[in-house]
Amino acid sequence: MKASLLGLRGQECANKIIRELNIPLTEKEFTQECNKIYEAVFPSVKLMPGAQKLAQHLYKKGVPLAIATSSSQDSVAKKMQNHKELLKCFHHITAGSSDPEVTKGKPDPITFLVCASRFPDKPRPEDCLVLEDAVNGVKAAMAAKMQVVVVPDPRIDHEQLKDATLVLKSLEDFKPELFGLPGYD
Repeated sequence: MKASLLGLRGQECANKIIRELNIPLTEKEFTQECNKIYEAVFPSVKLMPGAQKLAQHLYKKGVPLAIATSSSQDSVAKKMQNHKELLKCFHHITAGSSDPEVTKGKPDPITFLVCASRFPDKPRPEDCLVLEDAVNGVKAAMAAKMQVVVVPDPRIDHEQLKDATLVLKSLEDFKPELFGLPGYD
């Protein structure tokens, strides 16, 4: 169930959980209960191993970076409150659950397409590389015609990731030069 939820926007996620698990709450009640948990949990979110090193390396080399998430801007702020230095590496954040231009969650490609359109040079989707951790994110990137490297939760069935450009166990294993990006010094 968790794998099917990753990448959905907040409202889509809440509705699916309520429906699938037959929870006797409205979407609003469910969301309020979740927000209480998020307040406690999100500030202690840790980065994936290798994420900070990769982002700082690419930023220093002049590679434009952005975050395209299904989370809301508020959730991103809570999750990243202890990682503000890392956020400086990113040109912008497209937060799908609160962005008016993002009309659907992943696996729809709109989150990635809107995010790419906000770079000054408006790159073609084929020139974008997505780093993902979720099946719905891989599907969205592929639907957007972007290359995608996925570092999945080990419990995800790898058959669901067969369309990814590359599957890794850790971002520490990522070799930027395989995608025409500057390699580590």
